[in-house]
Amino acid sequence: MANSLVEAVMLTIPEPPSKKNNCKDKATERDDPQNSVTFVYQAKVAELLRSVTVSWCKNPTDHFLSMNVENTLEENKYTCKIDLESGQSWGKKGLRSFEIEGARVDIFWDLRKAKFSTSPQPCSGYYVALVYKKEVLLLLGDLKKDAYDRTKSKPSSEEATLLCKRDNVYGKKLFCTRAILEDGKTEHDVVIETSLSGPDDPEMWISIDGMLASRIMNLHWRFRGNEIVMVNNLPVQIFWDVHDWLFNDLGSGPAFFVFKPGFLETISDSNSRECPKRNGDSSRHELLEENSSTKGYCHFLYAWRTA
Repeated sequence: MANSLVEAVMLTIPEPPSKKNNCKDKATERDDPQNSVTFVYQAKVAELLRSVTVSWCKNPTDHFLSMNVENTLEENKYTCKIDLESGQSWGKKGLRSFEIEGARVDIFWDLRKAKFSTSPQPCSGYYVALVYKKEVLLLLGDLKKDAYDRTKSKPSSEEATLLCKRDNVYGKKLFCTRAILEDGKTEHDVVIETSLSGPDDPEMWISIDGMLASRIMNLHWRFRGNEIVMVNNLPVQIFWDVHDWLFNDLGSGPAFFVFKPGFLETISDSNSRECPKRNGDSSRHELLEENSSTKGYCHFLYAWRTA
């Protein structure tokens, strides 16, 4: 991936959506079969670096993919929404075109044979391609040859850079996700297990690929903190904020986790009980996200407890 792209644009992540609009990621320990996962990329479109946001969402009534391309000159974005719930196969293969500064940009997709598991994102059998001037700027899915054949385009000389992944998971004691924790595109299974009630002090365990990576005890005092763990002999920094789990009503807010390959610099001490204050109404999640190093990939996880 082209690291120079990452340095050029500041990363902005929105606040976590409200619970009723959130999507849940794992089929176990959840009330409703809803989930969502969002990826933010950086790609050179119409000669400028732009954010490209890809969101997969499934709830009781909808299942869709949306792709937003940043318009640097205006506040609005170029948006393509693809309905995955429809039983009509014709809607699962298509082309959407729009103009950016007078130049045509195309989004091709074929999801007719897409296979899904518990995630709203397909695990195989699909492609989604963002094309500009016969170059594929961003290609999702495993059917890459089909995508290049259909678009009659070549790979871009400047590969899109994945800046972050954000997902929402729901559970009672167990929260699962998949995260990129080292250079490359390999995802690792991450499981967060909690013990928040009972006579003992609250604690949680974070496992990566089935191996215990961190045990955080005395959460009443360490409800915000960060640790460095090793994954395949490479450092990964984990930040957590589980304040809402412990001190607010059930479902009022999520715990917040960041997984970042390498090192993540934060403005607060890892053992601090309070997040530094700032003028305005910005949440502590925003404060961390804005202060986190924007060079490189981050995985933002919102974990919502259910009854």
